[in-house]
Amino acid sequence: MSLGANLFPLCEDMTPEVMAKVDGIIESHRGKPGCLIPVLEQCQGVTGYLPVELQEYIAMGLNIPASTVYGVVTFYSFFSMTPKGRHTIKVCMGTACYVRGIGEVLNRIRSEFKLEVGNVSPDRRFSLESVRCLGACGLAPVIMVGSDTHGGVTPERIIEILNRYE
Repeated sequence: MSLGANLFPLCEDMTPEVMAKVDGIIESHRGKPGCLIPVLEQCQGVTGYLPVELQEYIAMGLNIPASTVYGVVTFYSFFSMTPKGRHTIKVCMGTACYVRGIGEVLNRIRSEFKLEVGNVSPDRRFSLESVRCLGACGLAPVIMVGSDTHGGVTPERIIEILNRYE
């Protein structure tokens, strides 16, 4: 197959090396019933996300409709159609965190890392999410970076905390 590098000339993430891995994943699963989710999981593991063009490429390789692939990708929250950072920052916007100043912490993250909620930093170091509650109200204000929970976060401390993550 190996058309990948030609199909993604404008996407710097889809290098010939990456597409060779994608081709290998598709080839190892082609024709197996129920292979779509494992293929998508493995391809996302290689590429970091599943842009529509890659979904179409996978559909072509597995000989299934692109709409089927798109339907699965958009149904399961595990899959992402946009690039993600190496570290996901979850900012709690629950009542306890809000009244204790999480808004200023969020503003500091935005300005310091040029990062908006729902986006990835230009260097792909961080993804930023706003969540309703992290269930650690006694530690408010709270953020999570990956699986690490940080409580008592202030605008001053947030930079120190995030600089621990490369």
